[in-house]
Amino acid sequence: MEKRITIITLGVADLQISANFYENILGWKRSPMSSENIVFFELNGVFLSLYERVALAEDATVDAAGSGFKGFTLAHNVGSQKEVDDLINDLRNKGVTIVKEPQKVFWGGYSSYFADPDGNLWEVAFNPFL
Repeated sequence: MEKRITIITLGVADLQISANFYENILGWKRSPMSSENIVFFELNGVFLSLYERVALAEDATVDAAGSGFKGFTLAHNVGSQKEVDDLINDLRNKGVTIVKEPQKVFWGGYSSYFADPDGNLWEVAFNPFL
């Protein structure tokens, strides 16, 4: 299998609430490929899609029930500690749930976490090794 990710799909409780979060809070532009049932955002060659959680589970033939930590995070890297602080403060001012305040981390970087409306965790990090 070739090493490639084309689309990351998040199963969401309410498509409109989640689409609003990514469009109006994070400021991302909806792709023209979107429809009333699925929303796409192009992220520099990879797509993030939002799809109703129950429908996504049905498509994958798995149970839609589940809670707690999902076992993954998504990361957004920036160029400095100040950029982490500024982005997290901007998100906080927009009412976004900040899960972990910005701080120096054990691996030598600086990071914070926020949650989208479905509890998906996004890390905002400065990694001096990238």
